[in-house]
Formats: sequence, C-alpha cells, structure tokens
Amino acid sequence: MTGSMAQDEEKERFNHKAFLKQAPKQPGVYDMRDSLGNTLYIGKAKNLKNRLASYFRPTGLTTKTMALVSKIYSIEVTITNSELEALLLEQNLIKDRKPPYNILLRDDKSYPFIYLSVEDEYPRVDYQRGRSKSKKGLFFGPYPSGGAVRESLSLLQKVFKVRQCENSYFRNRSRPCLQHQIHRCKAPCVNLVSQEEYLQDVQDTRQFLEGKSQQLIRRLIQRMEKESEALRFEQAADIRDQISQLRHVQEQQSVTRSTGDADIVGYSHQMGKTCFAVLFVRNGQLLGHKSYFPNFRLDNQPEDNLSEFLAQFYIKLANSRNFPSEIILPMTLEDLQVLEQAISQVSCKSVKIKNKVRGERQDWLKLAEKNAVMSLQTELAGKTHQRKRTEQLGQLLKLKEPLTRFECFDISHTMGEATVASCVVFNQEGPDKSQYRRFNISGIEPGDDYAAMKVALHKRYKNLAEHPENTPDLILIDGGKGQLSMAEEVMYELSLQHIPLLGVAKGVSRKPGLETLIYQGKELSALEKDGALLLIQHIRDESHRFAITGHRQKRNAARKRSTLEDIPGVGAKRRSSLLKFFGGRHGVLNAPVDELVKVEGISQSLAEQIHAHLHGS
Repeated sequence: MTGSMAQDEEKERFNHKAFLKQAPKQPGVYDMRDSLGNTLYIGKAKNLKNRLASYFRPTGLTTKTMALVSKIYSIEVTITNSELEALLLEQNLIKDRKPPYNILLRDDKSYPFIYLSVEDEYPRVDYQRGRSKSKKGLFFGPYPSGGAVRESLSLLQKVFKVRQCENSYFRNRSRPCLQHQIHRCKAPCVNLVSQEEYLQDVQDTRQFLEGKSQQLIRRLIQRMEKESEALRFEQAADIRDQISQLRHVQEQQSVTRSTGDADIVGYSHQMGKTCFAVLFVRNGQLLGHKSYFPNFRLDNQPEDNLSEFLAQFYIKLANSRNFPSEIILPMTLEDLQVLEQAISQVSCKSVKIKNKVRGERQDWLKLAEKNAVMSLQTELAGKTHQRKRTEQLGQLLKLKEPLTRFECFDISHTMGEATVASCVVFNQEGPDKSQYRRFNISGIEPGDDYAAMKVALHKRYKNLAEHPENTPDLILIDGGKGQLSMAEEVMYELSLQHIPLLGVAKGVSRKPGLETLIYQGKELSALEKDGALLLIQHIRDESHRFAITGHRQKRNAARKRSTLEDIPGVGAKRRSSLLKFFGGRHGVLNAPVDELVKVEGISQSLAEQIHAHLHGS
C-alpha cells in the first residue's frame, strides 16, 4: 500500500480519540452510523463519554462488538435531562430506524382477551383481540394465545352457560340453537331462562374471571343449600355440578394466588442463543406463558440483554401491552429504577420491578425459568435439524458455497380465477416469514401457470440489483421441466442465470416423498439424502399453503362483490331497490326487462342495460 493510500484510509476511519475528547459526560442517546449515513446501533448511557469510550478500549472487546466498531463512520449524540428520558428516546429511535445491531422484537400484535358485554339485556362473553375502544364492556386477560382464550371460553360454556353468540345471531333466533341442546347455553334468545337467573350466571362468570373462585364457590354452596331447603332439587343438582367443575379447575391450577397481577420473566442462554419466557398472572391466576428468542447482535452480559429486552417489550411495544402491577425478574439490573420509572410513565400506572421474591412469587419465577430452559432446548433442537437438512441439500446439489437463503415459488387459482403466486423464503434456521411475498397475477390467459410463474419471477427479481442482500443461493420452482425451462429463460433475461434453479415436480404416484427433482437438466435421487428431501417437502408445502391462502382471500373478496355493482348507472340506492323488490340477487337475475322497469328509479333503457349486463348479451 502506498503512503498516500494509507493516509486516505486513515482519514476515512472514525477518529474516536478526537471524538471522545469532545464527548459529553451527561446522560443521553448515541447513534452509531456507517459511511452511507445509515444507523448501525442506538444506545443510551448515564454518562455518554464513559459508555462510548468502552467501545474503543484496546482489549476485552468481543468479536461482534469489534465488527460493529469497524463499521462506524460517525456517532451522533443527543443529550437528555435524565437517564429516564434517554431510555424513552432510545426506544422511540429504535422503533423508527430499526438499526441492524439492536434487537427488534416484532411481537406488536395485541394479546387476546375475554370480553364480557355490559350494555346488552342478556350480556355475552366473547374472544377479543386487544382492548377495543369501541366496545363497552369488561376485558379479562391478557392470555398468551388464542388457544388459551378458547379453552377458557369452552369452560365458561360448560359451567355458567352464558351465551357467546353475536348480537345479530341472537336477535334473529326463533328456536334454541345447538348450544342449548348440548347444555352449553340457557337460550335467553327465546326466553327459556328468566333475566334474573341469567344475570346471576353473568355475575358468577365475572367473579370467576376476576380470580375470585374461592368466594364464588362459597356463594354457590349457600345457594345450593337454599335450593335444597326449598325442595328444588334439580336446581340444587345443577349448582352442585358447577361447584364440582370449579374445584376441578382449581386443582389443575399449578400456581395460584388470592390476588395480584404480575409478569414473571424467566431466562435461559445456551449455545449462543437466548430465551426469555414471560408468564402472565392476572387476578392470581396463571394464564400461560410466551417465549421470545431475540437475536442479540452484540455479546453483552445477561443483565444488559435482559434490560434491552424489557425496554423493547414494555416501552417500544407499549401500545400492544397489558401492564401488570409487578414485573418479577431472574436477576438484578443496574438500571432497574430507570426502567421502573419509564414503564410506569408509558403505562400510566405504578409498576414495580422486583427480583428478590419469596413464597408464591418465587414459585412463579422457578416456573418461568423452567419454561425458558425447555423452550430454548426445543428451539435449538429444531434449528440443529434444519441446519443439517440444509447442509444435506447443498451436498445433494453439489453446491460450492453453503446455502444461506433459498426461495420457492408456487401458483394457486381455481379454474383460472383469482390467480396468486407465492414466494416463501428459508434460511439455515427455517422459514423467514418476514420475507414472504405474494403476487396478484393479471393480464394472462386464465389457467396459464407458465405465464403466471413468468410474471411472478419478473416481479420478484427485476429490482434485485438494488437489494443484493436478498439474492437467494437457490430457487425452487414447484413444477416440472416446462416450468423450470421457462424460469431459466426469465433468469437469463434478468442476467441472473448464475442463481441455481431446482424443479420440484409431483411423481407418478403424486404421493409426498416421491417427488421428482430436476436440477441442471437431470433428475436427481434424494434417497441417500432423506434430510434434503424432507426439507424440500417442507419448503414446497409452505409455499403451497401460503399461495392457496392468498388465492382464497382474493377469490372470496371477489365473490362477495355483487354483480350489480359493476353495472353502469346502478349505484347503491338503485341496487338496494332492485334487491328489495325482487327479494335478492337471484330474483334480479331471473327478472325480464318488463319487470325491471317496475322498480322505482329504473327506466326502460336502464332496465335493458341491466338485463344485457347480467345475461352477457
């Protein structure tokens, strides 16, 4: 290297010594950027100068941290009044810029709740995703999954028999539905239960959902005794059955507490992977848990990783979170008080963070840690199998470089209607669903799968040069030699012929496991590489599932659209008049012109136009 080139390179490097001399010692946020001005990493610090200096010490840096530092071209700092303000600003910036070296939790879906209406004459319980501001009623949860909600709703049907049907269905019943016949509803829709009795069942349901099972059982015992004294033995037997079922539920609850809301965080780290298992306890009842596997790009201490996870879980994703009164952690944190203040501020309630707990809460913490260990072991086992299968696929195709990204295309339609193409993306750890894409196909002959595949490939790869990081190492085409030949032509047109193509065609028997693999003009046998064949089946099945789901959505949307909506001159008012006059769409279709003109607002010429449009004349 010449002297001038060395000087130029030195100028391009980030001069951390000069930067640190001017760095402030106040709390704030730092934004590390590369040579193109893109954000690499965003962090917060109580003392910016001390924190930033730790990145440039001569020894003790991990490989991942050194990789980050080598890319730094500039650092922007924002001073704040306190560490609390720095934490809140950090999470807002991470949410907005999505830096590659920060963890990015994507669990921004609202958790499911059980909803109990309050304004209805006969209230109902229902599944509700998130807290709906438009619905007036009570929300119980959050539950960790939809399955947990449905399980609870099934129990409520058996025990309390409160209706779970929509109001529109309820108002239009003239006789009891199947739920009444199988003893899961008291049929208030046709007045088979008094309002007083029904509202008592609603009150019992509410008490149960609030975690007051013990008090509820005592009240039910008193009511059972009264019914027995009044010689109403059938009603007493029903209450006895309710008590029995509630006691059975209590026995199944492994961890219970009289009152209290808490999130309990379990931690496990193995083979470079981290798992946080969050247990949700509401009203003293354990509702379940959910596991998270954040991808930490820097090798920090467990305490730092936990702090970063909590900041994103409760602050960055605050809109989708239901906040407890307590958060119980497996270890202490240096910035625990700042986190506590920040979470309390965004939740508008007092939230305490603790790690030294006893009694029932210690049992919760042990349970959370067990779940974290088990979930991580399961995750690692699956990823290990996936890597082995990926290696075997590379060996089968005799690829020189390891497979890190591969994509598969499939076409779905019904007799040429609503054609949709799917592209699913896999890496060494399995499906990368954030990269999945669907393409609506139009402008081709209905049912022409070759043309549909051609359009899909063009849409997917025409701008690949602008995003080289999305270049696949292998493309799988769901089809035989014809499909594969067409795909090769497209890739040649796009100057991407260097990307290997693998055709996956159904075998003669069309049974799974007996597919025909076509690669470089030859049929391959995967019998010796069963892992590779299982991976191909997985990719192909996922591609087919994703395509057919998109196709059904598109087809159903099209079929829900009324044929009357496409007739020129027929707006919402005239369409409504036609449907009311003839009793529905079928009546309009069968109506002659002289009947159509009888509808208010339909002239002779318009009636002829409607008839011609509906009958293709």
